[in-house]
Amino acid sequence: MADISSSPLKHFVQAKKKINSIFDQLLEYINEGANFIKGSHQNEGLEKIATQHQLAEIEMFATKVAGIGEVLARRHMKVAFFGRTSNGKSTVINAMLWDKVLPSGIGHTTNCFLSVEGTDGDKAYLMTEDSEEKKNVKTVNQLAHALHQNEYLDAGCLVRVFWPKSKCALLRDDVVLMDSPGTDVTTELDSWIDKFCLDADVFVLVANSESTLMQTEKQFFHKVNERLSKPNIFILNNRWDASASEPEYMDEVRQQHTDRCVSFLVDELGVVDYAQVENRIFFVSAKEAVNARIHKAQGMPEGGGALADGFQARLFEFQNFERQFEECISQSAVKTKFEQHTIRAKQIIDTVKKIMDSINVVAAEKRVFSLEEREDHLDRLEFVRSQLTLLTEDCKKNIKLVTEEVEAKVKIVAHSK
Repeated sequence: MADISSSPLKHFVQAKKKINSIFDQLLEYINEGANFIKGSHQNEGLEKIATQHQLAEIEMFATKVAGIGEVLARRHMKVAFFGRTSNGKSTVINAMLWDKVLPSGIGHTTNCFLSVEGTDGDKAYLMTEDSEEKKNVKTVNQLAHALHQNEYLDAGCLVRVFWPKSKCALLRDDVVLMDSPGTDVTTELDSWIDKFCLDADVFVLVANSESTLMQTEKQFFHKVNERLSKPNIFILNNRWDASASEPEYMDEVRQQHTDRCVSFLVDELGVVDYAQVENRIFFVSAKEAVNARIHKAQGMPEGGGALADGFQARLFEFQNFERQFEECISQSAVKTKFEQHTIRAKQIIDTVKKIMDSINVVAAEKRVFSLEEREDHLDRLEFVRSQLTLLTEDCKKNIKLVTEEVEAKVKIVAHSK
């Protein structure tokens, strides 16, 4: 398995970890504010410092921040693969996963949407949209069999495939790969985009280098471009190993495909400029790549078996595509998945700060008033104490005088007898 410890995908993973930590701290801060207000309401001397409306607003923000935190915890990088039937979309995904995870082969093998995401367990399983049942899948053959059991699933349905993260480094980095039916098997492109594509960070158009870009493929991405602002699109001209059989035309055919792809991405869609487009178009053989990687994982030479001339160059180009893809999807995901939540969090924290500032102002005014009231009470207490002292001394004098008078009268009475 390739070492991707320095992969750009780690940027998203680290950003996700950091933003989750920030939202945890933010929630703790808001809850502290809510508890403070609740405490002030329970204290008769502080009940007027914060209003019930302020408490309700703070509690509402705590609920929102907790909800955002849950959403962020589920966030992942998503790449969607599209192309005509049998262009090799599933094979490209398998090559990226270093294993034959998805069923692939001659003919129409993918009849609905398939997402591949990681699971912490050691067993693969799949789930359909209409069921919570986890169907156990040990091998790709079982996966294909399980899919054929669900013939009622139409092209617009999603089957989620959960593959052990321990078997694939790519899935450990919060990447979800979305396979699709051929763009030529349905006319419901708009519903596909709304249901599966609006949260995609990168789109990969898998084309057949033995033919050329078709109108159905281009039409789909024109519709994607209408829905999303400058989507990130890569074009893989797959089955490029076929060019080895006609080496005298290879450069000419490659240039012809390149010109058509450049015209599509730059002139028709306007999603990249001429300086960027060279990093969006690649000529590969996904079948060669997946076989080579499986051989390598099993300790065998990458080039085992009969391979067409130029295999190493095609494998290198596939690896180059992965590097460009990883950088693009990581940067895009950090922006699209976190930016709006960050803006919303800033708005919430600003509002909470204003509430707490207003409470602080009222509390400060209350403190000044209380200090003044305390000084007044102390002055009155001192006055009462001084008056009490005077009264006590006066009482003592009166008691002494009365005592002396009583003693004198007693003596007079005693002498008279």
